[in-house]
Amino acid sequence: MPVAAESVPPRAQPLKGILLVVLATLAFALSDVVTKQQTMRHPVSVVVSVRYLVNLALLTVFLGPRLGARLWRTERPRIVFVRALCLAFASLTMGLALRVMPVGETVAIVYLSPFAVMLLAIPLLGERVGAVGWLGASLGFLGVLLIVRPGGGLDPLGVTFALMNAGFATAYHLLTRHLAHSESTIALLYQTALVGSVFFCLMALGSLGDLAVGWGDLSMMALLGALSTLGHFLFTAAYREAPASVLAPVNYLHLFWAGGLGWLIFGHLPDGWSLAGMTLVCASGALVAAWAYAGKPRRAQGGT
Repeated sequence: MPVAAESVPPRAQPLKGILLVVLATLAFALSDVVTKQQTMRHPVSVVVSVRYLVNLALLTVFLGPRLGARLWRTERPRIVFVRALCLAFASLTMGLALRVMPVGETVAIVYLSPFAVMLLAIPLLGERVGAVGWLGASLGFLGVLLIVRPGGGLDPLGVTFALMNAGFATAYHLLTRHLAHSESTIALLYQTALVGSVFFCLMALGSLGDLAVGWGDLSMMALLGALSTLGHFLFTAAYREAPASVLAPVNYLHLFWAGGLGWLIFGHLPDGWSLAGMTLVCASGALVAAWAYAGKPRRAQGGT
């Protein structure tokens, strides 16, 4: 795939991109909590299919009449499809992991992905990472290692699913960055919802025979769809304002939100080492945000 020499648009605003990611990670953490609560009661395919269908319905009803064909039209449909499929598999593996593991620890493993994004953004996106960017990512990665240290008592199958999620999420992040300047935010979001809806509805067909979902659970699944729509819109928009090398460490704030909400809702309180790791990854995000605020946005690409 051709890579532009300059990855950041002329009017990019790195601090705005960071703020959008902060809000997106909060929405994602809330959706993680709802996902865990529902997947402990119902099949993952059913829960996530409702989420995607609500996502698709919201976009169609509120934006379809105004945008028409622009809602789904893309310039590079094959790459857009691959990106959407990556997110569908990421959603599946995340749901399977959350069924058997605490929210905070699950998200901690998943957030090996931003570190991989920083490494792969160099050869694939033509970006360079400066000293501060590497420091922030390294601190975040060290924090993740503290959380997923051996002997932590995590479910091995759940860890496997979380690691698979990290791989799919890395591909999704990089493809989002690659497509951000040729595709509209709404079209990317709509295609993701469409592909995910078809994917999970087909998967859910085998679980409908003895399924019993009350209105309360159905409402929570619908809320999951609304949170997902908001989170992915903010996330995709953020990549228009800053390069992947800046935004990747900020994504670690998802871990802070997830750990706090996991304790509040499920009573899963991380131990001292895990709390130290969460503090470290949050500090890495703050470091990158302060660096961007200091007025050095081009250094996100390693400028000297």
